Amino acid sequence: MKVASAPTHPKNINQVILGDHQVSIAEFVAVARYGAKVSFSPSYCDRVNHSRSLIEKFLNENRIIYGVTTGFGSNVTEIISTEDAEALQRNIVRSHAVSVGDPLEKEVVRAIQLMMLIHLGHGYSGVRLELLALIASLLNQGITPFAPGDGSVGYLSPEAHMALVLIGEGKAWHKEELLSGREALEKAGLTPTTLSCKEGLALTNGSSSVTAMAILALFNAIQAAKTADIAGAMSFEALKGTIHAFDPRLHALKQHEEQAQTAQNLLRILKGSEIAETYKNYRVQDALSLRCIPQVHGASKRNLKDAAYTINNELNSVSDNPVIVPEEDDGIALMGGNFDGTYVGIQADIMCIAMGNLGKIAERRIDRLVNFHLSEMPSYLVRNPGLNNGYMIPQYTAVGLLGEIRILSHPASVESVPTSANQEDVVSFAYAASKKAYQISKKLSYILAIELMTAVQALDFHRPMKSSPVIEGVYKLIRTQVPTVEEDRFFYPDIVAIYHQIHGGDIVQVVEDMIGEIE
Repeated sequence: MKVASAPTHPKNINQVILGDHQVSIAEFVAVARYGAKVSFSPSYCDRVNHSRSLIEKFLNENRIIYGVTTGFGSNVTEIISTEDAEALQRNIVRSHAVSVGDPLEKEVVRAIQLMMLIHLGHGYSGVRLELLALIASLLNQGITPFAPGDGSVGYLSPEAHMALVLIGEGKAWHKEELLSGREALEKAGLTPTTLSCKEGLALTNGSSSVTAMAILALFNAIQAAKTADIAGAMSFEALKGTIHAFDPRLHALKQHEEQAQTAQNLLRILKGSEIAETYKNYRVQDALSLRCIPQVHGASKRNLKDAAYTINNELNSVSDNPVIVPEEDDGIALMGGNFDGTYVGIQADIMCIAMGNLGKIAERRIDRLVNFHLSEMPSYLVRNPGLNNGYMIPQYTAVGLLGEIRILSHPASVESVPTSANQEDVVSFAYAASKKAYQISKKLSYILAIELMTAVQALDFHRPMKSSPVIEGVYKLIRTQVPTVEEDRFFYPDIVAIYHQIHGGDIVQVVEDMIGEIE
């Protein structure tokens, strides 16, 4: 039987053309994380140019348009002259660049810049094509604006820090060197721009940062969910699990397809395992962290699927305000609230809970592996316990990470503090929701790295019995970086090495190359 091919990994995508199709999550991550180049299709350029001609027409006709001929926020009642249109846009960028704290990671900044190009490229924002081309040049030439990541209620401030670089202000990295915005542009042979009407507002507005971080978190979460099935299967095998718990007849009785798919994933991963076959009747039933893998993993996957649906919709939507809608030879500026990030914020909060559940069951499997009262293996998986601590403390690390995940899983999207003199009396706090989902996605990957590290060590105690061919493949990959533990050593590099194998998709790729996509 031919094995279904695994999906294309973002690191294998080198070019993303915006304009003629909906951008996929894989394409998005390819640009943000792996440096794929960005370009525009002719239809993208045509839409942007047409939208720009309309906003210039509106300005010349002195139409009252929020943020173009009026002030911002509660200053909407202040009318701005056409002569001050450019100063207004420069002022919004300068005055709004007030987020604080550590700078956002490079891939997060790149993701937000890409999100700007996607949202503004739909042709409803009135910005110049030259401005968007400059943002694309920053992406393609590796210029990363300095954007502090703390202090946003939904958008505005981090985006404003990024926009400063476009006018030669602020700071940016060029080849790992932090320079002034102007110097960074000059190093790349680029020239600062002068923001025209509507452009400062468009750059700082919308759900760009919210959606960008949610996409990265989602991609990490999907990889983690697949890795959790692999790690769970390895722990199950090492702990002499009773494979009858994955019988398809059992899971057909629950109306949750992800549960049945997860059980099937485990059977596919464990197929041909001498260990699993030997111990299939070893116990009447196992602890919940083993026999409930399909139920717990499946529930997390269901919610990640729901999140993916909503986040993908936002990725390919127009989130600006106002939006410039063409109408025959004219058009209209519609003022509303498409910048609101509540859709994504709620789903980001749910992703936190879904990932937290993957983390809590993985930590319990780690404990069973290292706890000699439960594992039927030497204490902390080392041959000379007492003198050696073995994997005693990595379980503490998993517990600490899980504790942080639980704290971060408090929902942000239900919070609100009015801003702008109560003109913005409800704020989404979706930025915080997406930010913590991104943080949790990395903490979960570290927990799974610890599970894989302990599981391969546990399998050594089953030799010469063989694992399944799939698990043997994963075992060999991990052992290229992490040797068998004979005595205590510095374990931090081992955890980090496996984390990178998860984060880079190597663990999942080994498995999917053998059995097709993990569902």
